[in-house]
Amino acid sequence: MSGIALVRKPGPRIADGLVTHIEREPVDPERALVQHEAYVAALAAAGWRPVHVELADDLPDAPFVEDAVVVSGRLAVLTRPGASERRPEVPSVEKAVRALGLSAVRVTRPGTLDGGDVLQVGATVYVGRSARTNDEGIAQLTALLPERRIEPVGLDGVLHLKSAVTALPDGTLIGDPARVDLPGLLEPEEESGAHVVLLGGDRVLMAASAPRTAARLAGRGLDVTTVDISEFEKLEGCVTCLSVLVP
Repeated sequence: MSGIALVRKPGPRIADGLVTHIEREPVDPERALVQHEAYVAALAAAGWRPVHVELADDLPDAPFVEDAVVVSGRLAVLTRPGASERRPEVPSVEKAVRALGLSAVRVTRPGTLDGGDVLQVGATVYVGRSARTNDEGIAQLTALLPERRIEPVGLDGVLHLKSAVTALPDGTLIGDPARVDLPGLLEPEEESGAHVVLLGGDRVLMAASAPRTAARLAGRGLDVTTVDISEFEKLEGCVTCLSVLVP
C-alpha cells in the first residue's frame, strides 16, 4: 500500500463551480460522479487507499479537494482559498486530516493560498503567485515549512500553478513555458499533458485528454494510467486537484 488518497465525491451542484479562464460549458453531474469513481478506482489500483472527505453538496467546487490542504510529511497546512466561496470547504478537510493523525496548522488572514498553487518536488516547494494565492499566503507557507525551500513562481493566464506545470518521478518539470516562469520545462503535447499525478515508482496518472503526452511519457519508461475527467476539465479541473496523496 502506497498511502492514503484523500478525495471527495462531486455533488449535484458541481455545474455551478467557479470558472475563471475558460468559457463555461454545461457539466453533467451524473457523468462527473461516474468519472470520479473511475478516478478513485485508478488510485486504489495503484495502491492508494481512498479516504472520502464528508460530502459537501452545497459547495460546488468541493471535489477539488487539493485546494484545501497542503501535506508535507505529517503536517497538514490548511489553506485559506483565494475565492471566498471556497473557504467553507476547509473545515471538513481539517476533520479528515486530523482523523488520519496529521498535525494541522492554518494559513490565516490576510494570506490566501490554494493547494493547486503548490508543487512539491523533493526539498523544493514551488508556489504560484495567482489570483488565488497572494504573497502573504506564500510567506506564511514559508514560515510553516522551515525545512523546505519555497520558490515563488509567476503565472500567466492559468488558474493555478499546477494548471501549467507538474513534475515527473525523476523531478523533471513538465509544463507550458508560456504560462509559467520556470526554466527547462519539458513541454507537453497537449495542455492537459502538463498535469501528472505521481503514484509511486515509475507510475503516473494523467487525463485521457492528453494521449500524445501519455504516449511520450510511456516512451520515457513511465507506467502511465489515464482517466477521463472531461466534466471536471470544464471547470478548470485537473487530475492533480481531485486528490491529496498522503504517503
